[in-house]
This record gives sequence, C-alpha cells and structure tokens, in this order.
Amino acid sequence: MYSVIDIGSNTIRLTVYHVLENQHIQPVFHEKSVAGLAGYVTSDGRMSSAGIQKAADVLNHFKEILRRLRLNHIHVFATASLRNITNTEEAADKIRELTGLTIQVLSGKEEAVLDYVGATYLVPMKRGLVLDIGGGSTELTFFDEKGIKKALSLPIGSLNLYNKYVTRVFPNEEEKKRLEKVVEKEMRKAGVPAIKCPLICGVGGTIRATGRLANDQLKLSPANKSLLPEMVSRILQEFDGASKESLRQVLRVMPERLHTIIPGMIILERVCRQVDAKEIHISDYGVREGYLIAEILNHTEK
Repeated sequence: MYSVIDIGSNTIRLTVYHVLENQHIQPVFHEKSVAGLAGYVTSDGRMSSAGIQKAADVLNHFKEILRRLRLNHIHVFATASLRNITNTEEAADKIRELTGLTIQVLSGKEEAVLDYVGATYLVPMKRGLVLDIGGGSTELTFFDEKGIKKALSLPIGSLNLYNKYVTRVFPNEEEKKRLEKVVEKEMRKAGVPAIKCPLICGVGGTIRATGRLANDQLKLSPANKSLLPEMVSRILQEFDGASKESLRQVLRVMPERLHTIIPGMIILERVCRQVDAKEIHISDYGVREGYLIAEILNHTEK
C-alpha cells in the first residue's frame, strides 16, 4: 500500500493505492481538502504564514487518517502551489517543521511528464496532447507513438485567473474576453505549437468537472468520459453568471468549483482552438498516478 499527497493551488488530495503483483495500481482510498492555497499568496508573490499553516493543518489531518490506516510511508509533492511562489524553500521547510513531512516540489516540466505517465497508464494512446488544468498552472504534453515530443507548463490556472481577473463569483462578458486574451498571451509566451491534435487526454479536477457539467446540461450518462470542444464552447456561450439557473446548475454538479470552473473552461476552450482538437477524453488518472509509477515504484525497483 502506498499513500500519495498532492498539494495543489486549489485542492490538497490524499490517495492510497494498492499495487498488485503485475504492478497494476488500484486506488482504494481518497480524501481531499479545498484549501485554496493560491488565495494565500501575497502581492509580492510569497505564501503567507496563514497559507503555510493551512497547508500544515490539512497535512496533519491526512497524517492522522493514515495513522489509523496503519500506513507510515507518506509521499508528498507540490505543484504550482509552492513552485510559483517566491518563498518556495522557506514555505516547504516551515511545513516540514510543522508536520514532519518532506515535500518534493515538482517543476512545471516534471509535472507535465508525470501527467503523461499517469494519463496513458490505463488508456495507451498513439498520438495527442495530455492537458492538465490546475488551480495555479496548466500543463501540456504533446506525444506520439515514440513518447513525449514537447512538455510545457503555463503559469495560469483556474484559481489564479479567478483571483486576478474576476470581481464576482462568475466572470462577466468583459472579464471573459480579458481571460481569453490572458490565456492566448501565455500560450504564445510558452511557445505552445499550433499543431493539430485531434485527441486531447484531459486530466485533473477542472476537466473532470467540465465533463460532469456537460453531462448534466446535455442529459448524458454520468459515466460518459468523452467531451467535444463544441460542448465547452456552447456552455461558455450559454452560461449566464447573473442567472439563478446557472448558479443552481454549478451548485448541483460541483459546488466546490463554483468560482473557478468558468476560468478553467476558458483555458480548455482556448487550448482546443490552438490545437484544433476534435475530442477530449477525460482520464481518471493523472499526476498522482504518474508520480506513484515514476517516482516511487520505479525507484523502488532500482
């Protein structure tokens, strides 16, 4: 049994895995906390003491759960939550002091690679793009039958876009246009290629939540894991942040993403346009599974 904790900008997640003899991994326990760490970043880019304490409180809660499960080996990594702040080392050291846990802070490229490892573990694909829209960053991994061709990380995610550019719960039309321009600007800066990728493999909470919203709105099966780019565009066009029905729908389907789902969907829609995507496959596996496979299991074998 292996436990992995993922400290994200919006959510901190604990997953416990059972590893079978053939190295097949099976999640057996999940716990999460919507900590919103990106909201604790000060104007000079530092994680505040309150944010550090928030992360430590969640980790100590997870430690107690694992103690009761009699699991002592805890593997912890952080993505944009600690990577994109100016006091990364200080914050990681203080959290270790408060929890006894050492945190591995992944670079953007490392996160993108692990997204690919996790996403393609269950569903091998020959060519496409793995896309992970997180709270504080967005990872894109272009691949073909030979492996990874290009791995990129953008310093924008659903939560930090919301914090910077949205004044109310949902963005108004002017703010939506501003968000689109910001996303396009960051894609140009990162050198996201305008190459055709008919298939996007989507990982992470934002894309899973978008799938749930589309299934609910279009009355599709909750088990549906396929999303068309035009569905995303249609929801964004029809979504009226001022209407009670729009509010009710999000509260019914994913209340924890009430304020971040539209900024996240705008990133998804702009990336789909950039690569001329035709279909989005929503994967159940992503960076945590990639981390387990590449950083824990493979290292154990050596």
